[in-house]
Amino acid sequence: MVGLLRAAILALMVASGISAARAEDYPARTVTIIVPFAAGGPADITGRIVADIFSRHLGQKFLVENVVGAGGTTGALRAAKANADGYTLLSGHLGTNALAPAFYPNLGYDPQKDFAPVGLSAEYPEVLVARKDFPANNFKEFVAYAKANPEKLNVGHAGLGSVSYIGCLLLHSAMGIKPTLVPFTGTGPVLNAMLAGQVDYECDPVLGTLGQVQAGNVKALVVAARKRSPLLPDVPTSYEQGLPEFDCAPFYGVFAPAGTPQAIVDKLAEALTKGLNEEAVLKRLAELGAEPIEPSRRGPKALGELVKNEAARLLPILKAASEK
Repeated sequence: MVGLLRAAILALMVASGISAARAEDYPARTVTIIVPFAAGGPADITGRIVADIFSRHLGQKFLVENVVGAGGTTGALRAAKANADGYTLLSGHLGTNALAPAFYPNLGYDPQKDFAPVGLSAEYPEVLVARKDFPANNFKEFVAYAKANPEKLNVGHAGLGSVSYIGCLLLHSAMGIKPTLVPFTGTGPVLNAMLAGQVDYECDPVLGTLGQVQAGNVKALVVAARKRSPLLPDVPTSYEQGLPEFDCAPFYGVFAPAGTPQAIVDKLAEALTKGLNEEAVLKRLAELGAEPIEPSRRGPKALGELVKNEAARLLPILKAASEK
């Protein structure tokens, strides 16, 4: 019995030593960061900023792979099932890593159990954006028109459970309407469809439509937040407009498969924190509409708590809205 115990202890010590050695050498080869949406949208842009941070601070290539489908859950599932060795990561967000169970009962992964949080990378408030010739020029006009004509509305989104879907679902729930929802592979294609007049509006983080808003090709009607976006200072907030239920600033974060050695997770978290301290990165994220992430909200523990808190806040609302 004593011999078996010693053998077990020895095996544990050997495994720990191997794990530590792997962490010390990590990364020894190219790392894949799965972005579960099409190129050009907020998830893709954020994922590429993160990949650049890791590449510079860890001295190895971190390559983005866009894996689209099912509101981001196709890519998230692939990441969840990947080897837990730090060489496949997920640049996930509010939808894929907190709220997907509201829309996919047979998800194939548990957002909280099957991932090891690495760190929060950005948060972007959403904005309601309509096509240029939409028959409403401000949010109050939009609400009046939408309530009177819900059957005429086509709403673009990046798939069931995506942040664009979640944002507009919160909006529709607060307004008491159910317009037609049109899925795309990402918010980049949604924007192209809106520019072509194929969809009426979308709910998307500010950065996704900012260029077209500034160019006057689409019109921003309201920001789903407590305070105005510095990039859209003339656009009122949902709180100002009397619809605080439309409150949506999706988080974007880095996740590793559950079981990834803690030393590797910590190494990634440290690199991400260094990157988020850089003036160039802060400037780039600010240009995209993100708020600076305070030191207390960085790292694995803080991201894990954010996932739990947002799931507790929004899952009941979204499940109720989906069942109506």
